[in-house]
Amino acid sequence: MPSQTLQAHGFLLYPNPRNQHRIVFEHHVFVPYPYAIIDIPAMDLVGKTSVYAACRESDQKMGQVVTFELLEDVARFEKRFTP
Repeated sequence: MPSQTLQAHGFLLYPNPRNQHRIVFEHHVFVPYPYAIIDIPAMDLVGKTSVYAACRESDQKMGQVVTFELLEDVARFEKRFTP
């Protein structure tokens, strides 16, 4: 049986079935709210994104990781996201 998790950027990632792009992109943001709703279409981002439930390996903190294809989308996400 294939693994249902990924390891990247210092996180254990659990894929979201709603992801259009099943890629872990280079740029990422850790959101320490595991149950927050992250409405990616409402953020009006330019590039591709993917969202994962995550466990930070350094301290076992649960949350979500949003990965971005473009660095400019990171700043736009951080400005617009409110838990």
